Amino acid sequence: MNPHTDPSDGELLQSMLAGEEEALAALYRRRQGGIYRFALQMCGSKTLAEDVTQEAFMVLIRDGQTFDPERGSVNGFLMGVTRNLLLRRLQRERFYVPMEDDSDDEAKGPKSFPACDGPPGPLDELSRSEAITSVRIAVLTLPERYREVVVLCDLQDMSYVEAAEVLSCAVGTIRSRLHRARALLIEKLRPARQEEEAASTTAKSARCFA
Repeated sequence: MNPHTDPSDGELLQSMLAGEEEALAALYRRRQGGIYRFALQMCGSKTLAEDVTQEAFMVLIRDGQTFDPERGSVNGFLMGVTRNLLLRRLQRERFYVPMEDDSDDEAKGPKSFPACDGPPGPLDELSRSEAITSVRIAVLTLPERYREVVVLCDLQDMSYVEAAEVLSCAVGTIRSRLHRARALLIEKLRPARQEEEAASTTAKSARCFA
């Protein structure tokens, strides 16, 4: 299909509300991945993230007529619904589930390490995996108001305006929270970074002298 003729999220929503099942399927295919990643990065549990993602689309089916395009995007509306559902679940269950290790789950983290010439070796891959895991865990330990801005702006690549729409707050609030959140992450990741640098040095030496 020509991308220039693809219906917008808003058009798909209107068609869905008019009873077109294919419109719902198309909107789900388009937005489900981002909604799931947001939930996963916020809670660390694949099971909970899957449940909340499905529930968010059920809310869209039931209450989609309340969406106001003057107040933001359909994606922002879905993200906001997902956030509210997730926070209610976490408050009710009163625990956070540790991030489950799954190579299919994507999270941003340090990608480059000092190395000798040549292809990366097993120690490099181990260091990269440990660094990404450290970032995931550090994000999960942030207070809620800081965790959500990091997930939205740094992991989901949302603009400040889009994040403010999801969180129903001012853009200035997003900026200040993100600044504080990044400072907290630096402090949390400092010990892991020192271990990572030591592991990278070991990997470099092992390859160069093999």
